Amino acid sequence: MDLNNSTQTRIDRGPVLCFESSNNSCERFVYPSEIQILLYLFFSAIALTTVCGNLVVIIAIIHFKQLHTPTNYLTLSLAVADLLIGGFVMPPSMLRSVETCWYLGDVFCKIHSSVDIMLCITSLLHISFISIDRYYAVCHPLQYRSKITPPISLIMISLSWGLAAFVGFAMVFLQLNIMGDEEFYFTNVDCKGACIIFQTAAASTISSFLAFGLPAIIAVSIYLKILLVAQKQSKSIQHSAHMGKKNCVSINKSEGKATKTLAIIMGVFFVSISPFFFCNLVDPFLDYTIPPTVFDVFLWIGYLNSLCNPFVYAFFYRWFRKALRIILLAKIFQANSSQLDLMERHD
Repeated sequence: MDLNNSTQTRIDRGPVLCFESSNNSCERFVYPSEIQILLYLFFSAIALTTVCGNLVVIIAIIHFKQLHTPTNYLTLSLAVADLLIGGFVMPPSMLRSVETCWYLGDVFCKIHSSVDIMLCITSLLHISFISIDRYYAVCHPLQYRSKITPPISLIMISLSWGLAAFVGFAMVFLQLNIMGDEEFYFTNVDCKGACIIFQTAAASTISSFLAFGLPAIIAVSIYLKILLVAQKQSKSIQHSAHMGKKNCVSINKSEGKATKTLAIIMGVFFVSISPFFFCNLVDPFLDYTIPPTVFDVFLWIGYLNSLCNPFVYAFFYRWFRKALRIILLAKIFQANSSQLDLMERHD
């Protein structure tokens, strides 16, 4: 009799809620404790690797004077954005993904969402500006030093962070994402324990185009132009090699390798974030039927881009591998270590 009553009580209680005492609480999906532990370990490993990898990139570019170039300044700023994703965005997102509820308060939810959007847009704008940098380096090498100077790269960085911060914080704190559909949101979507970015059809279309579509079109178009010019240059380089112009060959090889590496970084970025942006775009037109779990999976796939970039540098750049060895062996604390030559002459 007691067992039956206990079972009946559990059935009558209904779904598990994020806040049992709240009438407007979200429902909570409870993972088995073993799965929770594995998820926490997995997400923690991603966050820690992201922070450590990008920290090495930041230290290397700041410490070694040979790396103080306009291209590397953009790379440094991109690494800062990736580090913030690993150190600030991923831990609360991990808690939300594993617990399936948000327990960190409404204000921090807005800050976290704003920073998440800001860093995503910042990365997109950096990718676009890096493509411009590579365009001048490959297509107009004689004008490169006069057009892409350290002050110009700092302007690009400032624009990337400034515009991204304005859009990210304005969208969340001014509730631009629900403008025109507030009644539906507060009646059918909003609940205590949720921390999501709900967007109307108009908001998702505009934000997806401006934050993803337009930068993607610009970057891809520029890299296609670079590819065409590079093909023409390869024939010219071969001709120059026969005529003994070795310096010209070396410079073009160096720029070509940097362009290839940064193009791969751009490709990895767009591939990793495309699923999330696609779901974000079509969900309002499907009456918001895409499950939250799908969004969560695609969100973490997007986060993985921040982890991948240091590995791309390590795979393609010998200077990064050399800098990594110096940093790990604590040789950066030796006198004049910032003056070390990291470049391979025959790379």
